[in-house]
This record gives sequence, C-alpha cells and structure tokens, in this order.
Amino acid sequence: MYATDTLIDEQDLVYRLIDGDEEAFCELYAAYKNRLLYFAMKFVKSREFAEDVFQDAFTVVWQSRLFINPEASFSSYLYTIVRNRILNQLRDIDNEKELKEYILAQAVDSTNETNNRILFDDLKEIVGRALVQLTPRQREVFKMSRELQLSHKEIAEALGISVHTVQEHISASLKVIRSYLTEYSVTSADLLLLLICLNL
Repeated sequence: MYATDTLIDEQDLVYRLIDGDEEAFCELYAAYKNRLLYFAMKFVKSREFAEDVFQDAFTVVWQSRLFINPEASFSSYLYTIVRNRILNQLRDIDNEKELKEYILAQAVDSTNETNNRILFDDLKEIVGRALVQLTPRQREVFKMSRELQLSHKEIAEALGISVHTVQEHISASLKVIRSYLTEYSVTSADLLLLLICLNL
C-alpha cells in the first residue's frame, strides 16, 4: 500500500512539474539526488563529475518538462537521461584520447626544425580561420582551455557554467574544426589537430 501511495504522490509531482511548478521540481530533485549520484558514480568514479551529470540531467528535465509522459515511469525516464549523458561524455573523452594518440603517432619529423616551424606557422593561420567557425562561447571556452591552459573546472568557475557544459563546448569545437579541416589533405588535418591539442 505504501509503495502504491508513493507512486501516486510522485505522479502528482510529475503533473505539477509539467505545469511548471518549481516546488514540485525541487521535491523530485531532492528525492532522486542521492540515488542518481550513486548510480552515476558507478561509471565515472568521481563525485564532482557525477554531480555535474545529475545537475545537467535535471536541467534537461525542466527544459523538456512539457514532453514528459506523466503516465510512464518517471524513475526510468530519469535514469535513461543520466545513463545517456554519462555514455556520451565517456565516449567523447575516449575519442579525444584516441585522437591525440593518433595525431602524436603521425607527427612530423622534429629533426627538420626550420621547415617544421614554417609549416606550423602556416597551419596556425589555418587554425585561426577554423576557430572563426565556432560560436562566441565555444571559441571562448576553447581558447581558455588551449591557450590559457585552464582546467575544465577553472573555466566553469570563471564563466559560471557547469564542468559538463565546458566539456560539451570543447567537444563541439573539435567537431566543428575537424569538419572545417576536411577541405585539406589528411596529413594537414592531422597536423592542425596536433597544433590544437598540444597548443604549439
């Protein structure tokens, strides 16, 4: 009987959430916080990262509340959001790591320093043109990360955004830049990304 009452109470909160009731949103937020943090930490092994994923998930809940099905399991809906955000983020991290390793393996011969420096100068100019393709916020976050060498946490604190949002901006920036580099040969693209990742 208690479990049924709990489900009914939660469904009532979901209906109120859909109507834009901030108090209902806060109640659901508090009810699921510990459970979702525990769930997220099984994957990311970081309390800070888990909290960031949790915050981001409830941002999605609030922004898309009008599309929530109040008759469906709200718990399953939440866990699906959190799981997908974690998987996407882990995939981005793995992809960036693999990309850096590949670029390093393709790096030019450092013994010819003069020719390499001329090539790097030319490539930097192309990188500059690629950065113009980014949104102002993406460019700001990307430069703080690559040029100022700030950590994701430091960027998040400076801009008043979440660490996860910083990571998404950087990931999106790399995708835009890689797309821009398709105009060049594979070798040039690899060298450009080397400049971007290592800040040469």
